Amino acid sequence: MNRRTAMWSSLAVAGAVLLTACGGDTSDDAAADPTTGSGDDPDATEYEPASVTYLTSFGTFGRDAYAYVAEEKGFFDEVNLDVTIEPGTGSVDVMKLIAGGTADFGAADFSTVVVTVANEQLPVTTIGVTHQRSLAAIVSLDGYGITEPKDLEGKTIGDQPGSTNQVIFPTYAEAAGVDADAVEFVPSAPPSLPQLLVSNQVDAIGQFVVGEPLIAAAADGKDVVVLPYGDVLPDLYGNVILTSDALAESDPEVVERFIGALMKGLEYSVENPEETGEILQGVEPTQNVDVAAAEVTIMAEYVRGDVDVVGSIDPDRVDRVIDIMGSALTNEVTPEDLVSFDLAPQG
Repeated sequence: MNRRTAMWSSLAVAGAVLLTACGGDTSDDAAADPTTGSGDDPDATEYEPASVTYLTSFGTFGRDAYAYVAEEKGFFDEVNLDVTIEPGTGSVDVMKLIAGGTADFGAADFSTVVVTVANEQLPVTTIGVTHQRSLAAIVSLDGYGITEPKDLEGKTIGDQPGSTNQVIFPTYAEAAGVDADAVEFVPSAPPSLPQLLVSNQVDAIGQFVVGEPLIAAAADGKDVVVLPYGDVLPDLYGNVILTSDALAESDPEVVERFIGALMKGLEYSVENPEETGEILQGVEPTQNVDVAAAEVTIMAEYVRGDVDVVGSIDPDRVDRVIDIMGSALTNEVTPEDLVSFDLAPQG
């Protein structure tokens, strides 16, 4: 019996609450109502209406704009979903909000998911992949004495405590031949990271590779140095989409409708980066259209990877990720504890 099955009996009540939160109405009147579709889309009448909440991985940057694209282009409407999109505050926080029933879906880094599910037994499950390779990276500037991973020894890295970059760093350091104990992480609020770097208050910052255009815009002409974790840990996935074990068990159809529409938004986003930047700015006026479009352009190769179907996930590769992160795990975990393979895009 895997962790999810064993946990289910204790989550039955939570599942019922989440199902209610999703707006599912199984009454005879609702089933017979021919007006349950959304807008002018006749296909939406095939589905019962449902309302769900989705958390971005962090804030409202270009890398997370695909959810707003799915909303703007009507992909959620096509499957009769009313989706409330809220800015996330990092992988672990997103996971805990989903596990507690505050949100129905969210994005988080998969390596962090592996560690947190194993060590804290959080009842969440992966239903799709946003990035087929890790976006985690250490970012510095030309002239700061960092050109390769070994140069990080004796340096300071600004980052938010508990961030994906910090969670994975010991594994990255070991693979890259870096003494992790010789690197100092300086607790820093994410909005302050670019300024801390360009003012040389820290030698580097934790960042996603797609954040390079944002740093370049703040760096006043200095070249940006990016050390991607994926260069030495190519098997690691990047962000994935999560839901709760309870919702995956109680209403798999809503889960499949959501992940299908979201992945449609992801594909559209990477194919249309400029439009994506404009859509994001319409949601968050402080976002720069060009910077957002540049982020999405960089992200495209990570989204497509070498898979035939965007969003799909490989059980064997999940097993390898577990092995890679093994030194950080205090409890055993299996691929089935981490992923609902039957609900994820197939291919």
